[in-house]
Amino acid sequence: MFETFLISTGTVALAEMGDKTQLLSLALAARYQKPLPIILGILVATIANHAVAGALGAWIQSVAGGDVLRYVVGAGFIALGAWMLLPDRPKACTFSDKMGPFVATVISFFIAEMGDKTQIATIALAGHAEHIYMVVIGTTFGLMLANVPVVFIGKFAATYLPLGLIRGAAAAVFILVGGLILAGVEFGLGESLKERLAPEPSSSEATPAETPSEPAPSTTDVNADAPEP
Repeated sequence: MFETFLISTGTVALAEMGDKTQLLSLALAARYQKPLPIILGILVATIANHAVAGALGAWIQSVAGGDVLRYVVGAGFIALGAWMLLPDRPKACTFSDKMGPFVATVISFFIAEMGDKTQIATIALAGHAEHIYMVVIGTTFGLMLANVPVVFIGKFAATYLPLGLIRGAAAAVFILVGGLILAGVEFGLGESLKERLAPEPSSSEATPAETPSEPAPSTTDVNADAPEP
């Protein structure tokens, strides 16, 4: 179970490097200069978004066959790796003066995460894991790890961190993991839902039936048949 959390955290933290949600965190921090409401808004929006993604991944896991699911998840990771090689372009962000930092962050982050790399990664992980809730917790924690520092040191991170190199390394990891999943390698995500829903073998199939043995002759009967001296 804890391995599921670690894998989900690392996957999304890597996917967030240089992502548009990091740029959004930077824009929100520059606009409002109130870190705590922004961080809480990111947390609420991420939990809601990734809960939807986890539910979708669980549904895919319940309807897809084992091999089909493996191919979908593996191909999804490879596609995410290729996608990460394309840096997100910053977009002009406008926030209504009527919205406070918390509301603006919740709305903008939830919308930004729809169809984003991290949401797709959450769907893929949930489609391959036993404990769906640990995937959601892990992906949420990974996104917070990547975005909370940006709220505090956003300009420094954007200027001095080699985001291009980080994106390239993360893309290579995603492509490698996707290839290994296609090859049938498991990554500590637990048995799949298909395996857990498979009917258990009946007792007659699990253990071969024992042939009844003949009862041993009673000592009383033996003594009764013996001739008297």
